Amino acid sequence: MVQIDFHGGVDEIGGNKIHVKGKENSFFLDFGKSFNKEGDYFSEFLQPRKLNGIMDLVEFGLLPSVKGLYREDYLRHCGLNHYEKPATDGILISHAHLDHMGYLHHIRDDIPFIMSQETYLIIKALEETGVAGFNNYLSYKTDFLYMAKARLSKNSNTTHKKANARDIKKNRPIEIVEPYKDFSIGEFTLQSAPVDHSLPGATAFLADNGEEALVYTGDFRFHGKRAEETRKFIKKAKKFSPTTLITEGTRIDRDKNTTEEDIEQRAHELSLSHQGLIIVNYPIRDLDRFLTFYEAAQNSDRTMVVNTKQAYLLNEFAGKGYPEIDDVAVYVPRRTWGLMGGQSQVCFDEEWVKSSEIDSEYILGDYKGWEKDYISWENNVNYRDLQENPEDYMFQCDYFEFKELIDIKPENAIYIKSKTEPFNDEMEIDGRREKNWLKHFNIEVHTGFHASGHACAPEILEMIREIGPESVYPIHTRDARAFNVLKDDGIEVKYARLK
Repeated sequence: MVQIDFHGGVDEIGGNKIHVKGKENSFFLDFGKSFNKEGDYFSEFLQPRKLNGIMDLVEFGLLPSVKGLYREDYLRHCGLNHYEKPATDGILISHAHLDHMGYLHHIRDDIPFIMSQETYLIIKALEETGVAGFNNYLSYKTDFLYMAKARLSKNSNTTHKKANARDIKKNRPIEIVEPYKDFSIGEFTLQSAPVDHSLPGATAFLADNGEEALVYTGDFRFHGKRAEETRKFIKKAKKFSPTTLITEGTRIDRDKNTTEEDIEQRAHELSLSHQGLIIVNYPIRDLDRFLTFYEAAQNSDRTMVVNTKQAYLLNEFAGKGYPEIDDVAVYVPRRTWGLMGGQSQVCFDEEWVKSSEIDSEYILGDYKGWEKDYISWENNVNYRDLQENPEDYMFQCDYFEFKELIDIKPENAIYIKSKTEPFNDEMEIDGRREKNWLKHFNIEVHTGFHASGHACAPEILEMIREIGPESVYPIHTRDARAFNVLKDDGIEVKYARLK
């Protein structure tokens, strides 16, 4: 008998945290952040407090109250001194979207994280290039720790200082799994199965303990560049003869999808017809979408310009079928003192000097450690390059980088929005600001360039019918009742309940 406890992903899109328990062993399927539910209590300027460990999130049911799951430093800091044996034998990560792995930071350091190689690389990029906070996904840095510090006086007792994160960082136990190769978690034999989604490395999982055969789809689609991977998964899952299928149903209310091929065609046509700067905004981890715009740029004799975070990710994926970092230009923004670009002046001993005349070491001082690897390359550009030769570039510019438009001062520019439409209040507010910025600079907006990362209703239902499980749990959806039609096929539809 296998017990399945749902701690997220129920009557919501995202937040998957599913605990699968056998006789002696167990594992979690994903450990994601619930954006909508977290947004009910927290915002950009009202964040959970690290000083309270996990308790701010537990207070509102955003983290499950499971003993033996969370990191010792947070528990002890909260006055919870019971640090029990691990509550599970591993956490399987289907892909590197925050609604599937965003709460990994809070997990204790002796529970393995199991994922594909591509998922590992993307999470690594998230941790290395992200803003410090709750982002110890692959590493572990003990908080609330004082380290010994000798006093200068030989007669004094030893004192202590707050630990430096660089001194206490260690790697978490990470297990990389290969497609369709067996691996074990105690009594369970498992396989990972690649699927098409809106970023590389997405996988479904198949698990069998001799009594139950379980299939978990993660997030999947059929209309991207890797649709054949999803079709192969379905064939394998059918042969697996699952007793239980846990499937996402994000777009169970939609009858069709825009395809990646549709976006490719429109992007190519638009890049050829426009003579000025083309600004594109797409999800940075969606390397297939990046590839679509990169090819459109190449087709119109433009150079694709990416930000430093995208450059970092491309470097991690070198040799995996995507353009290399040398194939693009890296946009270097002005940071801190704003010395990049050569127009600013700084004062040396009461003499003002243009930044174009000072040593590069002063300019490098404006940037974070990881960024310094990308701002000294020959293939760099800055706002002045986009100002002077706008027709030569396709410029990746996220909403949070709109400040660059003040420096670039674009003329005759167009903006291609290739992201999902707002689905919560905070995104609606961001969307209004986005429109204000674009209107201010008279930038022509082109929408409809988004292809969802999820299958639509006919595809989901046909997938389930082809696999033929005894029962199905719809999750990652707001309309689980839409799956009732499967009862006519002899498939029992079960409704997940939060534990």
